[in-house]
This record gives sequence, structure tokens and C-alpha cells, in this order.
Amino acid sequence: MKRIAVFCGSSSGNDPEFESQAYALGAFLADQNIGLVYGGSKLGLMGATANGFLDNNGEAIGVLPTFLAEKEIAHPKLTEIHLVESMHERKAMMNELSDGVIALPGGFGTLEELFEMLTWAQLGLHQKPIGILNLNGYYDELVSFFDTMVDKKLLKPEYRQMVLVDSSFEALFAKMQAYQAPTVTKWITKDKT
Repeated sequence: MKRIAVFCGSSSGNDPEFESQAYALGAFLADQNIGLVYGGSKLGLMGATANGFLDNNGEAIGVLPTFLAEKEIAHPKLTEIHLVESMHERKAMMNELSDGVIALPGGFGTLEELFEMLTWAQLGLHQKPIGILNLNGYYDELVSFFDTMVDKKLLKPEYRQMVLVDSSFEALFAKMQAYQAPTVTKWITKDKT
């Protein structure tokens, strides 16, 4: 893996560990010579993650829709920034620029990005590792719901295994490095998404 896309909140939330761990993740990945691809903001967990990379001489690439850049939330110290026209273009470019995904705590936008990457993997459009950094149990209910989907026969067990989860970013990164994607028959092409 050369670059990892990080999805996370543009706010910091009310748990101080979220921001400190976002920064620490950035520092850790920079030390591993892994680049960051993220939403480009200087705010919240997004900004903390980018700062962790940049403060440790890491590569930080932002992908930001123009309508958000106009609100002056772009991180001013990024290695590079790509301005796109839509949220869909943002996700597509983040996917193209990255070799794996980590979701930190966040809201609807973070979940939407995570689920799109999972859906693309399920459809066979990529074979990248997808990790959830489950800080202080933030994603416990979501992970439990994935198991419910399998129990109710609405999600195949092999697709459930695509979601790598850990509360430690070092352990999550190790799982991502060892990841073997399930064999998925491609029944849709990228241009159809």
C-alpha cells in the first residue's frame, strides 16, 4: 500500500481520544511511508489526521468539492489538493488515488463514503482492504449490525469479512497488509457505477 484514504468527521466530536488518535494515525502512517488521501479539510478529525501526516513529513493529498473549498475549509499545507465538482467525483478520485481505506469516527458523510467503498468491493470493482478504526467502541453497533445482516441472510459471510475492524491503528494496519480480497465475479464495470 502506497496511500490510504481516510474517511472521518469534519468535526472532532466530544471524545478527546478521537482527535488524538486521528493525529497519531497520521503520524504512524507517515512513519510507514504511507501517503494520505482524504477530504481536504483543515477541520475536525480530518484536519487532525492531515496534521499528523504533515508534521511527520508525510504526503497528504486532499480531494475537495469546489462548493466546500469556497467556504475556506481547505487545509492550507497539503502536499497537493484536487478540486472536483461533486461528492461522487470526490469519492471516485479518492478511490483512484488510494490502495486501502480506513474509517475513523464520523457522521453520515463518513458512513456514506465507507459504504460506497464496501459496495464497490462487493461488486468486484476493487480489492482494496477496508478498515474501521473502532475508537472507544464508536462503531460497535454498526459492526454488530453487519453480523445481523449475515444472520438474516442479506449479506454473504465472505462480504462481511471484507470489513476489517480494530481499536488499535497498528493492529488495523497489520490486518490491512495481510488482507486477501474474496473472489468476486465482476458483474458490473466501473463505467456503470
